[in-house]
Order: sequence, then structure tokens, then C-alpha cells
Amino acid sequence: MKKSKVGKSLPIHGLAQHSSVDEEMSAMAPSTLNLANHFLIAMPSMQDPIFGGAVVYVCEHNDKGVLGVVINKPTDMTMDVLFERIDLKVADSVQEQVASEPIMFGGPVQDDRGFVLHTPGGRYSSSLPVTDDVAFTTSIDVLEAVASGDGPQRLLVSIGYAGWSPGQLEEEISRNGWLTVGADANVMFDLPIEQRYTAAIKLLGIDPMMLASEAGHA
Repeated sequence: MKKSKVGKSLPIHGLAQHSSVDEEMSAMAPSTLNLANHFLIAMPSMQDPIFGGAVVYVCEHNDKGVLGVVINKPTDMTMDVLFERIDLKVADSVQEQVASEPIMFGGPVQDDRGFVLHTPGGRYSSSLPVTDDVAFTTSIDVLEAVASGDGPQRLLVSIGYAGWSPGQLEEEISRNGWLTVGADANVMFDLPIEQRYTAAIKLLGIDPMMLASEAGHA
């Protein structure tokens, strides 16, 4: 797994001011194929060092491209380390809950920035509602809320995100690089990380062992 390029200080303070992701989200228009709120499941035959074995949650998909977050590849950074690096004091009431939670490697794009998938409930300065159950936030205020005990009940924090240019993901799907299935928030937020790939495949009604066998004999 590719490690995040986070150094001694995480430049997450610039989230609200960094316009590239936010402008892309606001400028995007609907497209014919929309895989938002779907999981992309890497086929067992995929040998890509970044996406092999990955499950990606798609936040946005239209004629501008695709934006998603890998939900099953943890980095060696935990939430308590992240809060320390961005100088956020964590309330005693939430310290035990969040301290050991791992930060995901969300993808190779902007892998020096933080991104948060979470259940809605707060008002954040740069947030994209994906569904009634999931939002994607790029501003630091969501982490400030978590540290104070007023944050979302369920969240996944990543360094970096996954992005595809227009038509690129569709081509990869046509070459059997990915399986797609409607996302389940329980898989993303509640299941242990090591179980998410198998659980995502099971959403298709497929036995993961049979899929791996077929890929091995392709």
C-alpha cells in the first residue's frame, strides 16, 4: 500500500481555502452514468499497487469525472496523531473513542490533505451531501467538531482521494477492472477494515471465494 506523504505537519489548515476540489464539486453537472453512492470493488485480478484489493466509495460522478475515497486501506496514522499535528485539543469525553481510529489512504490525489466521509448532522463550510446518510467534507471544521464532542456520530477520515478523468473509470469498468454495487454505509463506517472488501462483494450476492477462483483461472 502506498503510504501517505504526510510529513511532520499535516497541511490540513488549508482545507477551506484550497479551491480545486471544492470548485470541481460545485461545477459538476449530471451525467448519464452516475455511480455516486456506489462502491467500486477492485477485481481480484487487479495488480495495481494502489487500487489492488481496494473498495472505493464514490462521492461524485458526472461528465467532469469521478471523485471517490478508498475505505479499506489504513495508513500508519491514527486520529490522535492527526489531532496533535493540527493542534486540536480533544475533549476527554471523546479521547478514548477516536484516539486509535486509523486514517485511511483515500487515494493518490492530494495525498497531503485530509478528507472526511461522515453522517450528516452539522453545518460545515465545505461539505458535499452525497445522500441523506453520507456527506463528504473538505473543511477542518468537521474535525474541530469531532474534537469538541459535537462531531458526526460516524465518520471516516482519509488522506488523499481517488479521482478519474471523464470516461476513464467507465473504460476501466468495461475492461473488468472494477465491480460496482450500491453502497452500504454500515460497511463503510461500522465493519472492521479487513472485512470491508469481502462485505462489499457480498452485496452483489457473489461468493468472494468463487470470484477469486474465477479470476485465478482467467
